[in-house]
Amino acid sequence: MNITARPHDLLWLRHDRALVGITEAWVAELWHCQQPVVVRRDVMQQGLIPVGVRGQARQQRAAGWVAPADVVRVISPEMLVVPPQLNHHPTVQALVVLRQHNWPWEWGVTGSTGFALATGLPVLHQDSDLDLLIRAATPLRPADVSRWQQALSTLPCRADTQIETPFGGFALNEWLRSGRVLLKTAQGPRLTDNPWAEEMP
Repeated sequence: MNITARPHDLLWLRHDRALVGITEAWVAELWHCQQPVVVRRDVMQQGLIPVGVRGQARQQRAAGWVAPADVVRVISPEMLVVPPQLNHHPTVQALVVLRQHNWPWEWGVTGSTGFALATGLPVLHQDSDLDLLIRAATPLRPADVSRWQQALSTLPCRADTQIETPFGGFALNEWLRSGRVLLKTAQGPRLTDNPWAEEMP
């Protein structure tokens, strides 16, 4: 399968042995290839995709690697904004509300809600947050951001937004607070006041 994996994409693997570089013992006990792994932000090593595994508990997170040839299915956050019918969890209902707006960007859902929608596994609880992702190749218009934030304020759950630029990702709330952000890049985090600019050597 010829894939271009981006951070937050969910990947299904061909077999359990496709996941390498894992040291946490709980992964062998709880994870199997019918469950997706999530692409994390890191420098690719020897052509391998950096991924993370989530366990049953919040603190159960493990970092590993997979070969592109072992990926059999990819679901992006954008593909999960159309939730299944008859799911009355607050975060899913929040997605229904957000879909009623016409946003000028690609957006999707990540975190536990994205994982639940992609797998059907019961990982959500009543206090789960809604983690959202906006793909922004160019700077966002303040009026659009204001409209987005206003929509989030009316949702039946807490919602957090991550902005993905060509150079990394940052938290929208942090950007709105100070105009500076900790941009998460494949080479590590860096503080910047322009997350749409490439760092100069």
